[in-house]
Amino acid sequence: MSADFGASARLAAAAGRAAAVAVLILLAGCEVGPDYHRPSAPVPAAYKEAAKAQGWMVGDPQDAADRGAWWSIYDDPMLDGLERQVDISNQTLKADAAAFRQSEALAAEARAGLFPTLSLNASAQRSRSGSGGTQTAGFGRGGISNLFSLTADASWTPDIWGSVRRAVEASEATAQASAGTLAGARLSAQGSLASDYVQLRVADELKRLLDQSVLAFTQSLQITKNQYAAGTAALSDVAQAQTQLDQTRAQAIAVGVSRAQFEHAIAVLIGKPPADLTIAPTTRMLAVPEIPPGVPSALLERRPDIAVAERQMASANAEIGVAEAAFYPDITLTGQSGTEAFALNKLLTAPSRIWAFGSTIAETLFDAGARQATLAAQRAVFDEDVANYRQTVLAAFQQVEDNLAGLRILAEEAKAQDSAVREARNAERIIFNQYRAGTVAYTSVIVAQTTALSDAEAALNVREGRLVDSVALIEALGGGWNAAQLPTPARIEQDQPMNFSPFPAPDPHPVK
Repeated sequence: MSADFGASARLAAAAGRAAAVAVLILLAGCEVGPDYHRPSAPVPAAYKEAAKAQGWMVGDPQDAADRGAWWSIYDDPMLDGLERQVDISNQTLKADAAAFRQSEALAAEARAGLFPTLSLNASAQRSRSGSGGTQTAGFGRGGISNLFSLTADASWTPDIWGSVRRAVEASEATAQASAGTLAGARLSAQGSLASDYVQLRVADELKRLLDQSVLAFTQSLQITKNQYAAGTAALSDVAQAQTQLDQTRAQAIAVGVSRAQFEHAIAVLIGKPPADLTIAPTTRMLAVPEIPPGVPSALLERRPDIAVAERQMASANAEIGVAEAAFYPDITLTGQSGTEAFALNKLLTAPSRIWAFGSTIAETLFDAGARQATLAAQRAVFDEDVANYRQTVLAAFQQVEDNLAGLRILAEEAKAQDSAVREARNAERIIFNQYRAGTVAYTSVIVAQTTALSDAEAALNVREGRLVDSVALIEALGGGWNAAQLPTPARIEQDQPMNFSPFPAPDPHPVK
């Protein structure tokens, strides 16, 4: 009878343990807090400026730039080579890459909370007992004794209410946001470099224009001097021609200041001291590309800053679950196994074995509203992130519309300005011939030449504006980036190298 009773007791105990495990497994599937759903954002059906630009914008999106190395649309080998150095040497990108690695490590730290902790402890103690006490096991009265122990301790707090899983969800979303920040910093650096480069090349064009004008004005001065020597021109004509030549030569020299500054800015963007970079002038002119803006809704996937704002919302939403889980009790399971003996040679013997296991449950009964305040704060953070997300989307559409408007209007201005340059050059030629024939004063020549040069410079300024706006539009459209390039939670778990670039990225760890 006693044997049967003992067996029944063991069976009941086993069933009880199985039931307890089943309950824990079921409870472990609970996750308090709201599941994340991306909030809506104001998205127009089409770009207003694109509709106004019919006849200027290309109609087939397949004619657009390569959506990888987007700067290849300018077909400039020098620009391509410089852009490829941004990933390698730009120190701002190195800092953002380090911040992303930090966020990955924090995600791994949060994920570790799902698992038990195990520790191994070894101790040795030598002590002396007082002489007034009675003799105890292992101690002589008033004698010296040793105590040795070797134990393994385990502790686990099951994630019953999903607090740790929500924390992991928040940290992974934060890591994704950090990856978006890195992509945004890369796009910004690439855009700044391209903008500086096109302005440097426009400076080269302006220098050529002014140098050509210096040659033309030198010839005009020589003709005026010859006419003065022949008595058919006044000395004032010579002085005016000399003044015009000197002013234009001074303008040509002054262009070197802005060109040098653009070159220095490019050097810093690729992580080099300005003294280490020289970009030789070229006679090749950059063409203004035509860039279709695409569908406005695609902008939500093509802008890194929008992706960052969206991932920040996801993180804030998960933090609400963490705050809600604080209202529920925590259960902690503990266990210990090892040996303990008064003599070292007895430490690993069977009689010296010790073990213990247990569990604790803790629930905060009163905290003066601290948890409620934390929950309210997290909900407010989420609402703030939703508003920031929608504002980021609106700002993105504004940037696209601004640059589309700039390109459309500047294209119209360029046509008018090119016509003005042609007419001014024609008037300059006619008036100069009239002067040589003696029918007009030299002041008319000065006015015509100054007008022609001024119109040519204005046309060049319009071209510069169109090139800069084209770079800004590509950047506003997200460049070659897409939200699909954000690392997935699985990739963050695996800690695999990440590459947002259209070409292989270098090892981010060494700094040279």
